[in-house]
Amino acid sequence: MFDGYDSCSEDTSSSSSSDESEEEVAPLPSSLPIIKNNGQVYTYPDGKSGMATCEMCGMVGVRDAFYSKTKRFCSVSCSRSYSSNSKKASILARLQGKPPTKKAKVLQKQPLVAKLAAYAQYQATLQNQAKTKAAVPVEGFSWGNYINSNSFTAAPVTCFKHAPMGTCWGDISEGVRVEVPNTDCSLPTKVFWIAGIVKLAGYNALLRYEGFENDSSLDFWCNVCGSDIHPVGWCATSGKPLVPPRTIQHKYTNWKAFLVKRLTGAKTLPPDFSQKVSESMQYPFKPSMRVEVVDKTHLCRTRVAVVDSVIGGRLRLVYEESEDKTDDFWCHMYSPLIHHIGWSRSIGHRFKRSDITKKQDGHFDAPPHLFMKVKEVDAAGEWFKEGMKLEAIDPLNLSAICVATIRKVLADGYLMIGIDGSEAADGSDWFCYHATSPSIFPVGFCEINMIELTPPRGYAKLPFKWFDYLRETDSIAAPVKLFNKEVPNHGFHVGMKLEAVDLMEPRLVCVATVTRIIHRLLRIHFDGWEDEYDQWVDCESPDLYPVGWCQLTGYQLQPPAPQSSRDSQSSSSKQKKKAKSQQYKGHKKMTSLQLKEELLDGEEYSYLQGASDQESNGSASYYIKQEP
Repeated sequence: MFDGYDSCSEDTSSSSSSDESEEEVAPLPSSLPIIKNNGQVYTYPDGKSGMATCEMCGMVGVRDAFYSKTKRFCSVSCSRSYSSNSKKASILARLQGKPPTKKAKVLQKQPLVAKLAAYAQYQATLQNQAKTKAAVPVEGFSWGNYINSNSFTAAPVTCFKHAPMGTCWGDISEGVRVEVPNTDCSLPTKVFWIAGIVKLAGYNALLRYEGFENDSSLDFWCNVCGSDIHPVGWCATSGKPLVPPRTIQHKYTNWKAFLVKRLTGAKTLPPDFSQKVSESMQYPFKPSMRVEVVDKTHLCRTRVAVVDSVIGGRLRLVYEESEDKTDDFWCHMYSPLIHHIGWSRSIGHRFKRSDITKKQDGHFDAPPHLFMKVKEVDAAGEWFKEGMKLEAIDPLNLSAICVATIRKVLADGYLMIGIDGSEAADGSDWFCYHATSPSIFPVGFCEINMIELTPPRGYAKLPFKWFDYLRETDSIAAPVKLFNKEVPNHGFHVGMKLEAVDLMEPRLVCVATVTRIIHRLLRIHFDGWEDEYDQWVDCESPDLYPVGWCQLTGYQLQPPAPQSSRDSQSSSSKQKKKAKSQQYKGHKKMTSLQLKEELLDGEEYSYLQGASDQESNGSASYYIKQEP
């Protein structure tokens, strides 16, 4: 082991049952205002009128469809971009290109009559910018300095089963010894020395050279999966010299005896560690593969897209009709938003047929076995039905859990869901969740777990009560027993740092923090940004990564917004916060008896209160059925 020690100094395939001209729109009640937009009809249940102009992108639309209390922006993305645009530093921190100016020119385009259309327009703006502008490199951020200066804790790699080494991280922990380059040396050749792990933060480790004892002056951060970190003994087998750092070179006369004493019984990396890292970073998806992916402009349908590039398991998909390859969509290869060619037709999901009549040269369908499998369900007995009510994470406002309705039951356990009070009349903003999805919840979930439930837009009877709403709408709640109640032993704790995809801008991976844990549901906060941009994410989401993932895979990390931008956000969002404080935050938690009477209509269930702001692991259930 010590032989290396040197004592010297130094096809269009998927046809669908429905194409672009899908279902006819049913006649609408005359009492509701109707807005026609490019063949699509939208209604507004609150009956209000008036137009507004987005202060960010300049788009004109119906005021009630705009974001926030002040109706200054057409979407969450524009609100966020407006805040960041006030300071150049924030622009560099959040976006990979120059966004529009504050005083955007008002474009006389079609009205943004729904938040879905607003979001799609903003995505299109970004795509046009990407066409001519290169990504702006972000400099000056260091995970090591960020964690050290604030005494933060990072989520361990074992929390991320989809990430490299997530399932074979082993017992790498503080105290493990490794061989690394010796930077405290004046020799002209590259030499190495042994260091011990002082602290772990995801893939990153704070290392201290052996022999420095309690002296932290030369401690340094290193990615454990990097090419410059090796198990003890690597230098001997590779013929590399082990040379003690110059600072402590004269501390001992017999360094070999010192190393033998210090390393006896110590742990090091497995000898095949680098091989495992390399294998875990091999991804089955390849460029030119064809897949079906959600249409980002109409969430109710899918489209054919082609894999353009693969970075760390994240796919840049280009919609097949995009001639200049700017109409793209980012997601992880295990995302529930992508499927094999033919999936839409097999389950009865809407699908936009491609204008391309045959596959382009070199393009081929991705094999079905590459896609994430969903759990099989038994829909033969009691099952979800159209019109049933539930609670669901809004895919266009991931900080909100909303009152929702099952609009259509598809095959293989898939459901089409709409957010009450903000649906397009033709169902173009319905979205697809599987029955086992961790993003849908039974009626009463938010109440029990002290989460603010977003009532239907225009619903004036506040505080919102499910019992009253079910009675008024003459509807029933989806049975509790049909929902996924499994809670894995995920290992997350409140306050842990990680790298997370901003799902409203899925090409961005940002510095983030876990701020709440409700069973398997995580509240993700983007450091330096207002809480209104937080997102609810499942603990097993493929859009969460360990600290150091971006460095390992070569993906660009978006650092926290600087203080100057935070000040700008605070001043621009005071009215929003004030408005929020005036809104209903949830009334007193009902007792089990009340829940039985008001929500379950004869089914006897008692609810377990979720652990708010603390870890909730294990195979516990949200709800337990009471035996008679």
